Amino acid sequence: MMNDDRTGPGPDPGPGPVSRADEAGGIARPPDGAVTKPVAGQGPVRIVVVEDHALVREGTAELLERDPGLTVVGQASSAEEALKLIGGQRPDVALVDVELPGMNGIALARAVANQVAETRVLILSAYDDYAYVIGALEAGVAGYLLKTSSARELCDAVRTAAGGALVLDEAISRRLTHHWRTGPGSASPALTARETEVLRLLARGLPNKQIASQLGLGLRTVESHVSSVLGKLGLASRTEAALYAVSHHLTLPERESRPGWMARWPPGACWSGIV
Repeated sequence: MMNDDRTGPGPDPGPGPVSRADEAGGIARPPDGAVTKPVAGQGPVRIVVVEDHALVREGTAELLERDPGLTVVGQASSAEEALKLIGGQRPDVALVDVELPGMNGIALARAVANQVAETRVLILSAYDDYAYVIGALEAGVAGYLLKTSSARELCDAVRTAAGGALVLDEAISRRLTHHWRTGPGSASPALTARETEVLRLLARGLPNKQIASQLGLGLRTVESHVSSVLGKLGLASRTEAALYAVSHHLTLPERESRPGWMARWPPGACWSGIV
């Protein structure tokens, strides 16, 4: 299925370049020796792979299994099959394609959030469409990764999702930046210093009450600032505001990130249903 031309374990490549996905097969191959070690004292991250194309599904599972800190506990070709499998296995992460027969990956993410809350759903998709990304994040996914990602990127994203943080593919971040720069109201309206503070806290997934507490403001004042931010930036929701902040590098310094391929939000961030 996937040719492994490695002759033996290579030296630790460190933070250097990683291989890109094989465009012909759509499955990334890890560079020599590019495996990450499991965290001491913890077991491997348990994963279910949900993908309707058998070659991609099996190849992705094989790739993940090469990392000693990850283990695939099941595979499913449909959302319905996945729900049963996830309910039985209770994995740490479900790696899910968007386009599935019947229920799609975003609907599956909502169902998993309702039925198996401890399982984090990480979308792995060929589509970087704005509507897909927004819909997935509002469904509560742990992140959105593209199938052009390398093996190292995929394994790191799975580990990040299992750790409770949210991850966004850097290519999607760039596309979102372009969307806001070229769309209506793209003149980059100036936010006040206070509005920028509010936007940064929105990007951390904080509700208005917590923002008010952190900034020492009244709740109605914060609500007014949030409305002003959305209006000035031409955004329709808090989710869009959070994505805007990340793609424009407005997140707080404490945000963990690895420049060059993906942006991360801190653990616990969530935008669905926040008031």
